[in-house]
Order: sequence, then C-alpha cells, then structure tokens
Amino acid sequence: MIVGVPREIKEDEYRVAMTPAGVEELVSRGNRVLVQAGAGLGSGIDDESYQQAGAELVQTGQEVFEQAALVIKVKEPQRPEFPLIRRGQAVFTYFHLAADRGLTQAMIDSGATCLAYEALRDAQGRLPLLTPMSEVAGRMSIQEGAKYLEKPQMGRGILLGGVPGVPPAHITILGGGVVGANAARIAAGFRADVNILDVNLERMRYLDDVMPPNVNVIYSDRYNVREQLKRADLVIGSVLIPGAKAPYLVSKEDLKLMKPGSVIIDVAIDQGGCVETSRPTTHRNPTYIVDEVVHYCVTNMPGAVGRTSTFALCNVTLPWVVQLAQQGVEAAIGASKPLRESLNVHQGNITNEAVAKTFGFPYVA
Repeated sequence: MIVGVPREIKEDEYRVAMTPAGVEELVSRGNRVLVQAGAGLGSGIDDESYQQAGAELVQTGQEVFEQAALVIKVKEPQRPEFPLIRRGQAVFTYFHLAADRGLTQAMIDSGATCLAYEALRDAQGRLPLLTPMSEVAGRMSIQEGAKYLEKPQMGRGILLGGVPGVPPAHITILGGGVVGANAARIAAGFRADVNILDVNLERMRYLDDVMPPNVNVIYSDRYNVREQLKRADLVIGSVLIPGAKAPYLVSKEDLKLMKPGSVIIDVAIDQGGCVETSRPTTHRNPTYIVDEVVHYCVTNMPGAVGRTSTFALCNVTLPWVVQLAQQGVEAAIGASKPLRESLNVHQGNITNEAVAKTFGFPYVA
C-alpha cells in the first residue's frame, strides 16, 4: 500500500503523523511511504532521517494526496486540503467532526473513508489514540494557565503556589478524565488549591485515592459549578463525550460570578468547548477577554510541543497504521472492532451516531 504523510498546514501546528521509525516499519513490510518535504521539521525530524528510513520525499501535499491510498495526518483536514481528498482513499487523523459542520459535509462529499483517532476504542473501552494528546494538553493547561494569570497577560497577577503568608491559586477542573487528572497532578505539584468536578462516582473515588492531599474531588452539579466559579482563579475545561460536541458547563451568565482577571483554559474546544463563550483560537493569538475573564481556547494545544507530542502520538498510532496498510483498509475495518469504532464517514455516509445526531444528518450503521 502507498501510505502518505503530508506536512500539517493548520496554523502553528508542529506535529507530524509519522516518525522515521514508523516509516521503517512500514517499508520493511513491503509498503511505500510518501513524506512531504519538511513535514517533520517542526518536531525536529529532518528529511534525511525519513529518507534513510526508506521514505520517498515529495515536494507538495497535493502529490501525497494524489498517490496515497492511506493518508496519515495529525489534525483535521484544512479547507485547502478538502478538494484533494477523494473517493476510495482513507484518511486517518484527529477529525473532531462534531465541532465542525463544514468539515463534516466536506468529508461526506469527498466519498473518502474517514477514520478518527479520537473515536478508536480498545477492548477495555479506552481511547488509546486520544490519551497521549490528552495527557499533553492536561499538563500544558496548567503551565498556560500560570502564564495567563500573570498581570502582563491581563490575568489577576496570581502565583499558582502562593508563598508563605499568601494563599495559592484556586484551580477548578471541570471533568476528571485524562486531561483533568493530568492537569490536577501538575497543579498539585505547584502547591495550588485544586478541585476536580465530575459526575462519575467510581472515577471520583479513584481520583480521591490517587491524588495528593491538596486535590479535592467534588460532584459536578450546577450548584457546585457556580460555587467553584466564584472561587476560581483558573478554570480548566476538560469535559469529553467521545465523538459528540462537548456540553456547556459554564454559561455566559456564569462569567459574572468569576473574579476579574481569572482565566479559563477550555481544552474541550476541539469538541466545541464546554464554556458558552469559548471560540477557537491559535497559538499565535491564544486569548481573548469576555466580561473581564481571560479565555484560552487553542484547538491544537499539543502542537506547540511538537517533538514531545509527535513521538507520544506515533507510539500509539503506528500499530493501527500497520494493520490498515497490511490488511487493506476495508479488510482491516471488517476484522477490527476498534477500527470500526474509529470510522466516522464512509463513502458519503456518516457512520458515527454522535456526529450524525449533532448535525441532524442520516446515520448509517
């Protein structure tokens, strides 16, 4: 099979979908791998490393899409890439279709097979291709929150850990999944006052057992959310409903409860955001202010730490890429329940029920 790796064109995206080790693995099994020149530079991987591993370099993304039966990406296709995707081709990447009606329609119109990293579930029901980027985003959320709480960044001028005689920052984390747990651990290390809100009691019991003493676990209901917003210096939005748009846990009206200069990091923005006033931002222009509250809503947070993120992502995606390349896309999907779970669009039909419901489109099982 011809496997293609284009350079990511989303603004400030520095990850790449395959490392030289992945190229070597695929080539050794008889596949051809096309890598667009410069695709790995943002992650510190030069073209020569890919060539030494057996990749064939091409100069443009168009060449990758024209030749490859299976295209491996990191972020969802961007508008200039829409017309390059064709029927009979498979694209394996983070799609987050429920957050973007235009992208969803474009993928339906393409007739391609769209396999979403974020929808692939393993035998234990986990999301193994989402987990490493959620770990990165969760950890990053605290360092970004710390930065934007500084007064020059329009924040409150709060040091996360405080100092003797001055209390630490109060951090509220909405959602106790992978993002939330990683954010809590980093925040706890700063000696902040941390509260995680969740609705899953078993998960809450687990977090209560494993978290440091300065992390509290609270049941998430409207009353507790509002009470936390009153106290919070930093709010981390980390709610996930796999495949579906994130629910709003913080309304525009709720912002009036928050302190001037407090900060919201909405990690859920890839799935539409869990704060009503959230809108996608970029690393180049990451924040804006609504009702004196700083909003950070970068849709590709892990892209800023490209090298760490690339290797973490490729460690988990490669076995599935190999399976698709060796068996063929259709056969691999038929033989693998996790790959079937990842299938979002196939030959003009939406095959993910949550995405179909989000937009009122027909769902084809």
